[in-house]
Amino acid sequence: MAEVMTYRVPGMTCEHCKRAVGEELSRVRGVESVTVDLDSKAVAVTGEHLDDVVLRRAIEESGYEAV
Repeated sequence: MAEVMTYRVPGMTCEHCKRAVGEELSRVRGVESVTVDLDSKAVAVTGEHLDDVVLRRAIEESGYEAV
């Protein structure tokens, strides 16, 4: 059964930010979809067996920080 994990990423300000975060998270094993909302600075990750540490690291790898 898929689970959803949501993060606030306040440093995202544009479409490039949205794409960078989305692409990095999409590479994580188990991730089925990523939804990024620039207005609320929210990122929702849907998938199976998601690991919070791995997802936060992926966000950091894209150049941003999840709070």
